[in-house]
Amino acid sequence: MAGGWWCAGLRWPGEAPELGWRRGGDRRVSVLAYGAALGFRALGERHCAGARGNACPLNAVVPGRSTGGRCAECARLDRAHSVAADTLADDPRTYRVYLAWFGPGLVKVGITGEERGAARLREQGAVAFTWLGRGPLMAARRTEEVLRAALGVPDRIPYAGKRAVRGRLPGIEERARAVAELYARAAALDGRGRPESLERLPLEVIDQAGVFGLDGARAPTRSVRELVDGGVVAGRLVAAAGPDLHLDVAGGGVVVLDTRLITGRELTAVTDGDVRVPLIDIGNGGVQGGLF
Repeated sequence: MAGGWWCAGLRWPGEAPELGWRRGGDRRVSVLAYGAALGFRALGERHCAGARGNACPLNAVVPGRSTGGRCAECARLDRAHSVAADTLADDPRTYRVYLAWFGPGLVKVGITGEERGAARLREQGAVAFTWLGRGPLMAARRTEEVLRAALGVPDRIPYAGKRAVRGRLPGIEERARAVAELYARAAALDGRGRPESLERLPLEVIDQAGVFGLDGARAPTRSVRELVDGGVVAGRLVAAAGPDLHLDVAGGGVVVLDTRLITGRELTAVTDGDVRVPLIDIGNGGVQGGLF
């Protein structure tokens, strides 16, 4: 990557993760491959990532530990146009309701635009999932609410929780069985507040551990807390899930980089090195205050 390019975050348009970059009005992407070396150095301050694909008009400086990566005004604009904000009641598109499994005890129900396919599930790091239904936005939203309450699942799961279980996932058969059991519970609720306008979809467990490179991968031991000016993150990419990149660092195990921490950063490529930024110990929740 050339100097002057600012990171626009990680995307999952297909079954390979892509890092987006911007420089003025120019845009580009880097398709990432497991087993390949990946390294960069942060330059200067971190700036707001903007909203809805537009640059922040203030070019505001934002905290290094912010996973949102936006100033208050851009965060408000981005939220106002999201489906989660419930401001798009007249949206004519078809939506799908899904049941996502992230690890033992970590399950959620959500919705996504049908045209996006499974991109939303990859963005969230869902290890396995099944579709539950499809239909208009408000019917999908109502079904989501009913199922959350009936199944006792949260509306969101912190990424820290997903990382904690990602290195000790059960086998694919057990994952499929867990999703199937939850689907059966959801299907048993037909007629109990679920809108008739939502078409029910049959059980089809889609496992994404292979897409993420998690099967047989070493468990991560640390995660990056924040980038700092001059800080280096470098290693061999061994897995990725949601916004997280798993880097095998020479002599340091597997370190997780949440790419939401690098949006709005100017980054320059490094060909070697390790990790020289503040880290968090995933194993026991401790924080390594110095540089690794």
